[in-house]
Amino acid sequence: MVISLRFNSWHLALCVLLLGVAPSGFGQGAAPEPANAAAGLNGLPTLSNMRTRSISAENPTGEKGKGGMAVPNPAEPKPAASARAADDLGQGWKVRPFLRVNAGETVTLMDVDGPGTLQHIWMVEGLKRAHILRFYWDNEETPSIEVPAPDFFAVGHEMFARVNSATVVVNPKNALNCYWPMPFGRHAKVTFTNEAADDLQLLAYQITYAEGDIPANSAYLHAQWRRARTTDVNPYVILDGVKGKGRYVGTFLAWTQFHKGWFGEGEIKFYMDGDTEFSTICGTGTEDYFCGSYGFSEPYTTAYAGTTLPADENAKPPSFWSLYRWHIEDPICYDSDLRVTIQALGWGPDGKYLKLSDDIASTAYWYQGEPHAPFPTLPPLAERIPVTRSK
Repeated sequence: MVISLRFNSWHLALCVLLLGVAPSGFGQGAAPEPANAAAGLNGLPTLSNMRTRSISAENPTGEKGKGGMAVPNPAEPKPAASARAADDLGQGWKVRPFLRVNAGETVTLMDVDGPGTLQHIWMVEGLKRAHILRFYWDNEETPSIEVPAPDFFAVGHEMFARVNSATVVVNPKNALNCYWPMPFGRHAKVTFTNEAADDLQLLAYQITYAEGDIPANSAYLHAQWRRARTTDVNPYVILDGVKGKGRYVGTFLAWTQFHKGWFGEGEIKFYMDGDTEFSTICGTGTEDYFCGSYGFSEPYTTAYAGTTLPADENAKPPSFWSLYRWHIEDPICYDSDLRVTIQALGWGPDGKYLKLSDDIASTAYWYQGEPHAPFPTLPPLAERIPVTRSK
């Protein structure tokens, strides 16, 4: 009976996520969802007025009846991978399945008018922090999501690892999937920038969304990437400067451990709604926050939390950890402001806590209304490159 109850709860969570709308109750007196809301599992038998669209290299606008219209162009000077494979077959035969993104180039993956809701993103690319995703809602000039592509999909250190969670799924060999519901009112734009020195010859992607009305109290997904050495910043700041009413829904940490031994005694803290010296929410340890216990003895990937790389706290440093925690059943709700920190704290040889000099890169996910407060400047590529074992 206990197993059955947990099974049903997990599927209920998936139903909520796949609705494709922001979490209910965001505003005061939350309005009911419209009758044409995108369907989750329980809603699949219910017809609605939503219209599914999907953007890819074969249909870059997502418009009705315009998929697979590319014509082979043998004279193209810098084709994407496999671009010439359909030259003898002609229009309609997988002529433009991929994009090529040259060094220093930014391409627009999505640029559509609303209202609508992004439901699924699938992407295959080089898993490099030189590749930046930016999402712009309602024609804002600054992005609401600005994250290196792999970190957005819970891939840390540019090291592939499987993720099997409710909102992010990463499959071999490097298939990146995102199911965070992303409603937008007037407009949605998604760009991909290649800051690497080399051309990216194959960027495969598909963005599926539903055209149709969204609830009046819908909030927009935001995500922000940071990185620091805890020699300089401890506690490490995951998120700060958030203004307005919102819900914090996820944390991903790419943690590089430089001190042999257990590193995860640090507490996560949520300062909200005017908190200053002391936080409203205070955790009890790093593995506790990521829903583990007594260390990370083995990798695990679950609906809401996981540690995905085969790291060992007692191995010769550096050790690399990829840790995710999705606040789906337990979103952190706040009214006016939010700051999130985590301590880098381990055990010293004298049996006392030891402040650590580790390297942490973080991605924070939250929902709020627009406009949003300015983000810190994204660190330049030289400051985003992961630590390597040779160092």
